[in-house]
Amino acid sequence: MAAVIHPFAEHIAYYALFAIPLLTTAFTGTVSILGATLYVTYLDTMNNLGHCNFELIPKPLFDMFPPLKYIMYTPSYHSLHHTQFRTNYSLFMPFYDYIYGTMDKSTDALYEKSLIREEESPNVYQLEWQRQSINGLIEEAILEAEAKGVKVFTLGLLNQVKTSKVFRDEFLITWGEFSLEEPELTVKLVDGSSLAVAVVLNSIPRGTTQVVLRGNFNKVASYLALALCQRGIQVAISRESDYEMLKSQLKSADDHDKLVLSRTYSQKTWLVGDGLSKEEQTKASKGTLIIPYSQFPPKKVRKDCFYYTTPSMLTPKYLENVDSCENWLPRRVMSAWRIAGILHGLEGWNVNEYGNEIFNVDKVWEASLQHGFTPLMKAS
Repeated sequence: MAAVIHPFAEHIAYYALFAIPLLTTAFTGTVSILGATLYVTYLDTMNNLGHCNFELIPKPLFDMFPPLKYIMYTPSYHSLHHTQFRTNYSLFMPFYDYIYGTMDKSTDALYEKSLIREEESPNVYQLEWQRQSINGLIEEAILEAEAKGVKVFTLGLLNQVKTSKVFRDEFLITWGEFSLEEPELTVKLVDGSSLAVAVVLNSIPRGTTQVVLRGNFNKVASYLALALCQRGIQVAISRESDYEMLKSQLKSADDHDKLVLSRTYSQKTWLVGDGLSKEEQTKASKGTLIIPYSQFPPKKVRKDCFYYTTPSMLTPKYLENVDSCENWLPRRVMSAWRIAGILHGLEGWNVNEYGNEIFNVDKVWEASLQHGFTPLMKAS
């Protein structure tokens, strides 16, 4: 409900403000170990209360003592600050929001709704990053989503595994290192590659005639290269194995002419994946445009080059209670892989997108714009 990454500078400001009472008592010689302990305990308790993602303050408490709502916030109260961003600023004591008129109008309704809300069966289920026993977690999550009647299952930033192949024989689903034997899954698995491709394609400046692909090759890179060749843009591939693989997938002779093997660094537009090295970046021409197709951003080495963000879009204002864990993205900005799952749920597309399968790139792009998602970088 309220799990959103804060900017680093905001953390510094918080710590500075919270330290004022402790520093004041220390400088005036009135510091108390008991007082400092109680103060820090109160701050930590209230901070965890506001971010616990579960409404646990009973309504009878406010009924018995109405002024309490001005001096103690609730998890649902603070969640609106993370989703609306321009309301419910107050930490711990909401009376400041009442005084300055910044209290969100839906605060009371959300609080009461959170108390009586039954367990939901969401249309879209996203699994966050977990390092331990990931295969078991994926299988458990898919089967749980299936049991709850979830329509779309997406793994968020776990979608793109390096070896993503699918085998439907004998109902065996293989997703990277994960496999699931399940004969009749109704939930649709969506890795979001189509929207990632669409975002990158629409970030390339108009009039571009040549791009180069660098870094680790994956499913998104393959479909990007194929789409660009079909659009008449020359695609330079820096690795021979990737070049041969792509060449075998191109159908027309014209497309073949657009695909070249190149080990030079003269191209002004780079599409990059994970594994882009420091050495490669140092060889880029001044003013090179570096557009990631990876889920995680490359480390910026050059100050005289332009780095785009990873494939992502600004979420519409009507989208409430949706958090984002990508701390390299601005607030209310979400990775394309996540948004794709939401779009499949909104549109009711009854299709899978994982392994070698990819959804219609143009269709998912148009749907994202129609639903109010905004690209951060527009082709110009």
